[in-house]
Amino acid sequence: MPNRSQIQGRAATMRLRFEAAGARVVDPPLLQPAETLLDLYGEDIRARAYVTSDALRGEQMLRPDFTLPVVQMHMNEGAEPARYTYSGEVFRRQEHDPDRSNEYIQVGYEVFDRADPAGADAEVFSLFALQLRGLPLRAATGDIGILTAAVQGLRTADRRKGALMRHLWRPRRFRILLDRFAGRKPEPEQRAGLLDAKDPMAFGMPMIGKRRASEIAVRIEALREDRETPPISDTELAGLESLLGVRETMPFALEQLRDVAVDLPQITPALDQLERRIAALQARGVDVEKLDFEAAYGRTSMEYYDGFVFGFYAEGRPDLPPIATGGRYDALTRQLGNGAEIPAIGGVLRPDLMLEIEEVAQ
Repeated sequence: MPNRSQIQGRAATMRLRFEAAGARVVDPPLLQPAETLLDLYGEDIRARAYVTSDALRGEQMLRPDFTLPVVQMHMNEGAEPARYTYSGEVFRRQEHDPDRSNEYIQVGYEVFDRADPAGADAEVFSLFALQLRGLPLRAATGDIGILTAAVQGLRTADRRKGALMRHLWRPRRFRILLDRFAGRKPEPEQRAGLLDAKDPMAFGMPMIGKRRASEIAVRIEALREDRETPPISDTELAGLESLLGVRETMPFALEQLRDVAVDLPQITPALDQLERRIAALQARGVDVEKLDFEAAYGRTSMEYYDGFVFGFYAEGRPDLPPIATGGRYDALTRQLGNGAEIPAIGGVLRPDLMLEIEEVAQ
C-alpha cells in the first residue's frame, strides 16, 4: 500500500500539471459551513460528513469535497474565464464499508468559462485522461442534461415533472413514479378512498406530526388534481425507456439517441451539444470510437451535475471506488451565485488509488 508521503508527492506532481494547463492553485478551508451543504443536499449529507459545532460560526463540516467551496469562492470573487486546481484531504464517514477510507487526498481541476462549453468538457476530460495514462482503466461518460431535457419536455403536469426531477438520482423511486404517472401502477386503495371522500378531514383521525389541517387539505387537493391528470403517453414512455437503455460508444450512442428524439424532440438541443462535445474530444486526440457512453450514467452518485459526466474505473479491481470522476455543474453556480451564473465543469482524482493500481501492475 502506498504511504502518505508517496500520495502527497503524486498529488503535488498532478497539481503541477494542472497549473501548467493554466490553473490557479486554491486551498479552501478544512472546515466548511454546514448550512450551505445542508441547503444543497438536505439532511442526507449528515450521514456522509463529519459535523461539529462552533460557538461563533455555528454548525461546521469537515470538507466532504472541494467543488462546493471552489464554486462559492469563484462566484464571490473570481474573474472570467477561470481555471483552478487544488490538492488536499477530504473526509467521508463510512458506516457500511470499513475498508473504505474516511480521509483521503483529492486532486482537482475546475473550469469556469462561458465561451465554449463543449470545448471545456473536452479540455477537462482529456487532461484527466493524460493524468491517468498508462493505467488499466475504463472511461465511462454520460450526459445528465439529456435525461433532464427529456423529463422537462414531457407533455404532463408541471407537478409531475417536478416530482420526476427530484427523484432523477434515485432510479428505483423514479421508476415507480414513472409507472404511476403512465397509468401502469394503480392508486393505493387506502389513498384512493381518502381522495374520493367529500371531506377527508371528517374521518376523525388524530392529528399526528407537524402539518396543520390547512396544509393537509392543500396536499389532498394536489393529489386529487394529479389523479385527474392524463397519463404520460405510451410514445413518451417508450422514448424515455429507450433513452435510459442507451449504452454504446459515443458516436453510436448519438445515432441511437437521434432515433429516440423522434419521440422525444425536446432532447434535440442536448444532442446537438453532445455532437459538439464529440468533435471537441476528437480535436484533443481522444479516441471517441472506443469511448463508452451511458445515457443513465451518473444517476446514483453525481447529484449536483447537470450535463456531461465521466468517470475512470479499474475494472480489474471492482472493490475500488472510481479513480477519477467529474462533470458539468452549471446549475450549482446559479444556486450559489446570488443571481449570477457561469457554465462550469470540473473533476477530482484519487492519487492513492492510482499508486495502489501501479503497485499491483508492477
